[in-house]
Amino acid sequence: MIRGWYIGSSGMNAQQTRLDAISNNLANADTTGFKRDIAVSKSFPELLMRRMGDDGVYETPFGSADVAPIIGKIGLGVETNELYTDFEQGSFKQTSTHTDMALSGEGFFAVETPSGERYTRNGNFLVGKEGILVTKEGYPVLGENGYIQVADDRFTVNQDGMVYSENDMQLIDRFKIVRFDNERYLQKMGSSLYKDTDITGPAYIAEGKERPVVLQSYVETSNVNVVNEMVSMIEVNRAYEANQKTIQAQDTMMSTLWGKVVLAR
Repeated sequence: MIRGWYIGSSGMNAQQTRLDAISNNLANADTTGFKRDIAVSKSFPELLMRRMGDDGVYETPFGSADVAPIIGKIGLGVETNELYTDFEQGSFKQTSTHTDMALSGEGFFAVETPSGERYTRNGNFLVGKEGILVTKEGYPVLGENGYIQVADDRFTVNQDGMVYSENDMQLIDRFKIVRFDNERYLQKMGSSLYKDTDITGPAYIAEGKERPVVLQSYVETSNVNVVNEMVSMIEVNRAYEANQKTIQAQDTMMSTLWGKVVLAR
């Protein structure tokens, strides 16, 4: 009976993790380039139930059978297996700003931060005071030759990420757009930034068919579907309540058992 408490509580913990992920997704539904998180749960190993007190086999006209047959399996609860990021492409929103960029396909812009190089899908860029293209947080956007010096917003970018000055069409630089061997395991760092891990492998510059198309004067919206997230939230709340009621039922049965044992004494 006590096992029921632990099974119910493990279910509540797993649903709480799902709820936290869904809440964060909804809070960032309007964040440019945001990618939703998905919590995945796994069950603990199941316990195989057999009839106790018997062992061996017995003969029947049709062969042999176990003296202690299998009654069935009982679950031992669940736990959160992983919280991963879904990098599904978001839709595109056209803007009138030349410094806005979007990537059509897999890949990331590279930016320089005080903690080192980080990666983002948020192409909502600005021209900084020193004529350097920067993110909203002020981090310089990297080209393949270093910082991208544009002076003002009068520049054009082709689909390959080549940056040209608008007056004389002189090549300034090309956006450093990177890929990873296993992008699913990139680590979120906040402010729409990602960090590579041992599992993702180091970043490498995307070339050829691996390189996404760069769209100037567009931004990528988040890939959060608000309706789906709200439905998932309702599902999580009901599952949480079901586990809560399971614990309450187990507690009632245990209280009854203890009461009868005390009265019997």
